[in-house]
Amino acid sequence: MRSVVLGVGAHLPARVLTNEELSRRVDTSDDWIRERTGIRERRIADEREKTSDLAIAAAARALQAADISGDDIDLIIVATTTPDLTFPATAVRVQAALGAHRGVAFDLQAVCSGFIFALATADNFLMRGQAKTALVIGAETFSRLLDWNDRSTCVLFGDGAGAVVLQAQESDRGVIATFLRSDGRMHDLLHVDGGPSQTQTVGKVRMNGNAVFRQAVEHISGAMLEACAKAGVALDAVDWFVPHQANQRILDGVARKLSIAPDKVVSTVAFHGNTSAASVPLALETAIRDGRIKPGDLVLMEALGGGLTWGAALVRI
Repeated sequence: MRSVVLGVGAHLPARVLTNEELSRRVDTSDDWIRERTGIRERRIADEREKTSDLAIAAAARALQAADISGDDIDLIIVATTTPDLTFPATAVRVQAALGAHRGVAFDLQAVCSGFIFALATADNFLMRGQAKTALVIGAETFSRLLDWNDRSTCVLFGDGAGAVVLQAQESDRGVIATFLRSDGRMHDLLHVDGGPSQTQTVGKVRMNGNAVFRQAVEHISGAMLEACAKAGVALDAVDWFVPHQANQRILDGVARKLSIAPDKVVSTVAFHGNTSAASVPLALETAIRDGRIKPGDLVLMEALGGGLTWGAALVRI
């Protein structure tokens, strides 16, 4: 039995924020941003769009691709750092909107690693027989957390959502191995300086960029090797690498460290920016939709986020 990918879906807000427009708001330039991040533009939710709206749209497309209805879903996990409300979970709003009136729905918080953590959690539910068909979503309105006067962070992030439908089946396809880790000693490297218990505010993103870069290359590389080792699969047997879209320099650094051909790495960071928990499923959907990733391909997804958290998932599509 494996957790087989039946369908994927994605949704981006209509509003495009270019580097040139950002340069009129903060001391930066298109050349500066591209050179340091690889980002050209990002999508920004308008004031009426909630994280649940993006999640519902992505989920509906994933259900359509899987040719199933909301009533077939008995597990919904929404990975997000930007829930609609402190409570209840954004996932229950998704559940209601999709007509998924059975099973369980909850949010998961692991920041940029959230989708990998949610995928591993759903896989455990399915393999334990506690659910049959799961909807795993990464959704963010990360722009709500940005300090638009801080050019070291505001140029990096965007909004969006991606979703995957998983179903427990006897198959050679599906989730083969996952690897998850966290280390709270590095909490302050990437965090938000507010929250309901500590400050009674939402807070803004704060980041030690150089330190995060070093940790990302090291830990993402390690997670990829660990996931492959658990599966007994050589890294060079992987067809496609779908990393968290944090920064093109991080993607390139990991590829160099592991001697991965750049043309095997899916990169959408130029047009999406860093969408936190949404970035991996958005990149996966892009590569499936444009025909790069085909049924039967072996795909390794990986991410690192605040906490610090990191992980990888090896999946045969």
